Amino acid sequence: MAATLKDATAIVGIGQTAFAKRLPQSEKELACRAILAALADAGIEPSEVDAFSSYTMEETDEVEVAKAIGAGDVTFFSKIGYGGGGSCATVGHLASAVATGQATVGVAWRSRKRGSGPRPWKNTAVQLPTPGQWTRPFGLLRPADEIGMLARRYMHEYGATRDHLFNVAMACRNRANANPAAMMYERPLTREMYMTSRMISDPLCLFDNCLETDGALACVIVSAERARDCRQKPVYVHSVAQGLPSQHHGMVNYWNDDPLSGPAWTAARHLWKQADFGPQDVDVA
Repeated sequence: MAATLKDATAIVGIGQTAFAKRLPQSEKELACRAILAALADAGIEPSEVDAFSSYTMEETDEVEVAKAIGAGDVTFFSKIGYGGGGSCATVGHLASAVATGQATVGVAWRSRKRGSGPRPWKNTAVQLPTPGQWTRPFGLLRPADEIGMLARRYMHEYGATRDHLFNVAMACRNRANANPAAMMYERPLTREMYMTSRMISDPLCLFDNCLETDGALACVIVSAERARDCRQKPVYVHSVAQGLPSQHHGMVNYWNDDPLSGPAWTAARHLWKQADFGPQDVDVA
């Protein structure tokens, strides 16, 4: 894949809805709005779309989206496992499909109404999968609880403080402050607000956690050759990787020799192996 994928495809359009709590539209409608906005941004007709990728937490199937937006014959579709950063792989799957000739116009999307409904971990009656059987009975119920353990270990190993954690929260909020579609548009975060907020799962406070919102976003992937004729300046897909380390246990990566070297480490090794440059060349994250 490295030989055919490197700079062979590009992201040429992005689209999003507003992000807020209790939006009236369904997840399907939000998904379609974001996808149509991304296609308009790229200058591509919906009938040209022949590939879709989302991930397993997406409740709207690609067949419903394809019908609703007026897509053509769909020749490739996939869903990525897990949540959070796992959804980045949707771009990689579509890039591979386009680079290998399985599709010509791919759409990656995510739609959610988490700001309108209960959190999935509130269902305490569901049978626990491994490794939840070994952690949830002892109080690690939410993602914040699981990551809180790793955050405390990180602080112990590297001398990080809550000021360092605040810098991360502030960087995220600054981006939202500049985005008119964001829930926290023009709602700045101060150090005092951060330091005096309630703890969710020590050492993670309220502002270390993501907002639960309604909304959708999408992007369009085409070949590098096609990208030259699209409406926007293309962003080329140079390298893609997924990763699950040996003996990994989901978010609670506690049983590895180093619990701080999780899936991202495995993915990074493969990512840089395929790239023409290294981490030292990156000046923005």
